[in-house]
Amino acid sequence: MKQLVIFDLDGTLLNTIADLGNACNYALRMMGYSEHALSTYNYMVGNGVRKLIQRAEPDADEETVDKLLSIFREYYDQHCTDETIPYPGIPELLKDLTERQIAIGVTSNKYEAAVEKIVKHYFPDIPFVALLGQIEERPAKPDPSIVFTLLNEFPTPKREILYVGDSAVDMETARRACVESVGVTWGFRPVSELRKAYADHIVNRPSEILKLTEER
Repeated sequence: MKQLVIFDLDGTLLNTIADLGNACNYALRMMGYSEHALSTYNYMVGNGVRKLIQRAEPDADEETVDKLLSIFREYYDQHCTDETIPYPGIPELLKDLTERQIAIGVTSNKYEAAVEKIVKHYFPDIPFVALLGQIEERPAKPDPSIVFTLLNEFPTPKREILYVGDSAVDMETARRACVESVGVTWGFRPVSELRKAYADHIVNRPSEILKLTEER
């Protein structure tokens, strides 16, 4: 029986791609760069906002990236819930896990202030044990430090943990943290990426995650 489920945020709990893409396009537009179709952002996100900016405008120097990042954050902080929605079945899954007294945490490469704001907006009644995002003093996923930070706050044997995400970054994070990984097919990346990243499990519906918590 699993006692803790750790979720990635973007592409796993919430479909955030429109708001992320709109914020990035706004920053690019304000700096005179070309915008991108929202569908292309599926392959730009996943490694934090700075990396998103660098992928969106690879010719930008570091000073320009800093300016773009500042514009992005100012816009995103105001518009991060405009079009973002939970994936079907996610609210019910979180409620079921809570009722079964299985702890829930979030670890994301999105900057931490945005993680806290968005999760509390969409899931106000879920008692998460930790809401962790990217901060300067901690390396981004797939470095497992963010998982270890969560486990310092909520100690749990690793055999009793599931790590759920939608990308190779998440599967690698789980592997490095030595916890069981679950790849979801409804997120931003294709199933082939999850398979290549050696996901321990691949699920098509949130309800399947609940079943995995019952396994030993």
